[in-house]
Amino acid sequence: MRVSDFTYELPENLIAQHPPKERGASRLLVKDKSNGDVEHRSYADMVEYLNPGDVVVLNDTRVIKARLLAKNTKGQSRELLLLEDHHSLDAYTRKVLYRGKLRQGEILKIADNEVTVEAVLDGGITKISSTLPLLSLAEHVGTVPLPPYMHREATLEDIQRYQTVFAREPGSVAAPTASLNFTKDLEYELRAKGVQIVYLTLHVGLGTFLPIRSDEIEAHDMHSEHFEIPKETIEIIRKAKLNSSGIVAIGTTVARTLEYAANNSHLLSLKKDGPFTAFTDSTNVICGEADIFIYPGYEFKVIDKLLTNFHAPKSTVLMLAAAFASWSNLESAYQEAIKEKYAFLSYGDSMLII
Repeated sequence: MRVSDFTYELPENLIAQHPPKERGASRLLVKDKSNGDVEHRSYADMVEYLNPGDVVVLNDTRVIKARLLAKNTKGQSRELLLLEDHHSLDAYTRKVLYRGKLRQGEILKIADNEVTVEAVLDGGITKISSTLPLLSLAEHVGTVPLPPYMHREATLEDIQRYQTVFAREPGSVAAPTASLNFTKDLEYELRAKGVQIVYLTLHVGLGTFLPIRSDEIEAHDMHSEHFEIPKETIEIIRKAKLNSSGIVAIGTTVARTLEYAANNSHLLSLKKDGPFTAFTDSTNVICGEADIFIYPGYEFKVIDKLLTNFHAPKSTVLMLAAAFASWSNLESAYQEAIKEKYAFLSYGDSMLII
């Protein structure tokens, strides 16, 4: 398969530059993958497409202020984007994406703090060190890492809105965007209907947003992203599957995490007579590095419904959605969304594939 097979013309004016005025006030295109039918609804209407006993799975990662503006000794500006650290024990060293020229050993100044370029790596990545913990530095002087297609600087509004209402574990450099419009009111409605809500953590990083550089899909090497799944989440999912209830992934990050775990039976077994997950530590979570690349031809083992945003052409997340819905179904839905002027990408509207 070729990356160029999974594309479409995205009008620039449909790329959302700001969040909706009210969280949750976004549109929802519902796509039935069995017959191709489409309905135009609102985000909160997802409740109507779920059944008592279904399980909604959310990613509780928290976006860090990963964008750092630096200057070299000549006063030239350099931009750094902290990458996920995969729970490294070294809080003072981290890999970053960078813009501008850097050389090993160079000293950069970020506000009143100095960082050192330890190594310049391939793919626009460098390794830096600091005398302060880098997450602490980012929290105090960093900014929200808005995607470049927004063509603007982050504002105070973005600090709140480029973050889910249930964000808990800091570590992501991009938001799990499908759940940006998930609200406490929606949670109440789902629970009132008998839908269960559980959480996992996947820290969004290069594996999500790095572009595919080869036209051959199979040649793309996915970067790994750190995840954790609590024992309670696994137990609820397993019971639901055994009872033929649906598992609803809110976002591609959730889908990737669950499918990666299911593909590694020592992490997650859903078979009735199979071994249950072995928890080897006192925290009662399983964790790992998910590097799964899901594209058409993949057979989903866990999720039954997927709520996701409208993705960029030729992206890995577009291909995951195409694997779940089929490319023909997804492409026709995207053309319908363009016709109806849905908002696309991170701050945009959403799509429920059932």
